[in-house]
Amino acid sequence: MGLTSRKERILQAVVDGYIESCQPVSSAEIKEKHLPALSSATIRNEMAALEEMGYLAQPHTSAGRVPTADAYRLYVEKLMPRRKLSRSELKIVKRYFNKKITELDDVLKNTAKVISEITNLTSVAYVHNPNDATILNIKIVRITDSSALIIIVTNMGVLKDTTVHIGSGVTDEYCEQVSKFVTESFAGFKISEINKHPNKTVKKVKKEYERVFATILRIFKSYSHDELFSDIVLEGSAKILEQPEYSNLKKAKAMLEFLDAKEELIPVLQNSDDVNITFKIGRDNEIREGMPECAIVTASYNIGGVTVGNAGVIGPIRMDYSKVVSVLDYLSRTVQMLPAGESTQSGDGAAEGSEDEYASTMLNSDADE
Repeated sequence: MGLTSRKERILQAVVDGYIESCQPVSSAEIKEKHLPALSSATIRNEMAALEEMGYLAQPHTSAGRVPTADAYRLYVEKLMPRRKLSRSELKIVKRYFNKKITELDDVLKNTAKVISEITNLTSVAYVHNPNDATILNIKIVRITDSSALIIIVTNMGVLKDTTVHIGSGVTDEYCEQVSKFVTESFAGFKISEINKHPNKTVKKVKKEYERVFATILRIFKSYSHDELFSDIVLEGSAKILEQPEYSNLKKAKAMLEFLDAKEELIPVLQNSDDVNITFKIGRDNEIREGMPECAIVTASYNIGGVTVGNAGVIGPIRMDYSKVVSVLDYLSRTVQMLPAGESTQSGDGAAEGSEDEYASTMLNSDADE
């Protein structure tokens, strides 16, 4: 049975009041702050009906009511007010995104930091395994007479910029030639395809290019590991302890243990393909027995039309969903507009001999797989 508009207004008032105060909401409070035209008796009767329907609970006989998980689900689906970010909140976003960011890891890390800072909740983000990213371009940029920077651009943005030590005599002309050669070799292939059949993409490599190819293949190989799926970024974990719901030591310990077991977070962080923002409230998160009661709200993030990861918040069921949604939605649009072009960052270090072992083996292999 659907709710009448009056019941919906009363339920919204209870949820809004409880989110703000974390205290049971009384009929007198609803009349005073939200619905002065209704009598207290009418509000009490409606609250009793909402309790019977499973939307409200009464902690004590003389207390007001608190929302149930079902109430929050209805609230985010239908009753939640929409809001815009304040000027100060927009300044926080600008502080993290006013410089060029191209690497996927940095995009999601900054997103998680912004979410946590604005919502004052624990935020979480993870990058989808880019093993299926398609190579668009590879640029080799001279740094010194013996080293160059490798920049790999895919349909998911810049994956990596890595310094490679080639030897003496590195010139701009050499970098231009090898850039053209490696791009022609790898462009249009998915990383997974290159890792599976590396010698199908490149039949023969010039000797002077072997070091560069070895480093590129090493980078591709690093994205094939399953452990990348558990590469999750958490920001503001201690903020969980600031929430009244986790003042109980046992509940706080369970929540911190849940956050620490990152591999358990992935199933509840994933969004449906056709939904940008996903709400998982209470039992929706119960992937195992003994899970702490919480709410997880996540959004998908896209660059160049490709979903690159998810980010959101983990916190008590009594969270300010309206603020959370406004932050996630705004950041989603901000990330979508990020350029997927050249990286301006410095490299992350030289590729040494042992790290090139796999790539060198693949380059020297003559048999097609």
